[in-house]
This record gives sequence, structure tokens and C-alpha cells, in this order.
Amino acid sequence: MAVSRTPWIILALSGAVLAPRALAQSRQPRIVGTWRAETPDGPREVVIRPDSSASYGEETVRWRLMADSVFLAFGDEWVGYVVAFRGDRMTVSGGDLEEPMTLRRAGPATPRPDSIPIPPAPPMARARLDGQRGHLR
Repeated sequence: MAVSRTPWIILALSGAVLAPRALAQSRQPRIVGTWRAETPDGPREVVIRPDSSASYGEETVRWRLMADSVFLAFGDEWVGYVVAFRGDRMTVSGGDLEEPMTLRRAGPATPRPDSIPIPPAPPMARARLDGQRGHLR
């Protein structure tokens, strides 16, 4: 009894075509994760989650990624920071920082506790870049 190989070849080829698309859709932005930095005030940790929330210390904010910048919502204003990645390091500059800060990836993002809501985002429809790079109003 001869078994036709055609169905197996079609199945294998369809898997090879569909798998990369499924992987691309399941990928999270590179910025998502737990990041640590050594500062003059001691170590700091930032958790950037795929649900658009970011936490550091007791503060939780919303974030948006656009090109080479991450924007954080502080109240009714978006503050933008330029981000650059190299290996397991992320360098953040601009916004309200006086000098660039380098953070090291410490692991995946920890879940946001249900008791901590994601703050509302300022309207993007009124958002525009002002004269200073890194500020979105």
C-alpha cells in the first residue's frame, strides 16, 4: 500500500508559511519587560507591560511606542523619551531627563495587580509634537 506524500508536503509547506505570521503577531514590542538601572539614588526598576501600563516605584502610567520614542502619560500630558536598544540594554534620553539613562533587562514584565488600574490616556487626537523633541502635547 503506497502512501502519497503530497498531503504531507502541502501540510509542511503551509506550516512553514503560516508559522512566521503567527510568531510575528504574538511578538511583544522589544520595550516590554522588567528593566533595572543604577542611579545616584540607588537601584530603580521599571516594568513595561503589554497592556500599555508601566510601573516604577508606586507610580503606574500608560505608555505608547512611536518610532524611536516611548511616550508616557503623566496626567493630561504625554512626555516622550528617545529609546535605543543594544543587547539587553535600553538607553533612554530626552523628555525630562537631564542626561541619558541606561537600563538593563532584568526579565519579563510582571503582571499588573488587578487592584491597580491603568490610568486614562490623554487624547491622542489633540497630540502634537512641540518645539522640544520628546514632548507630545
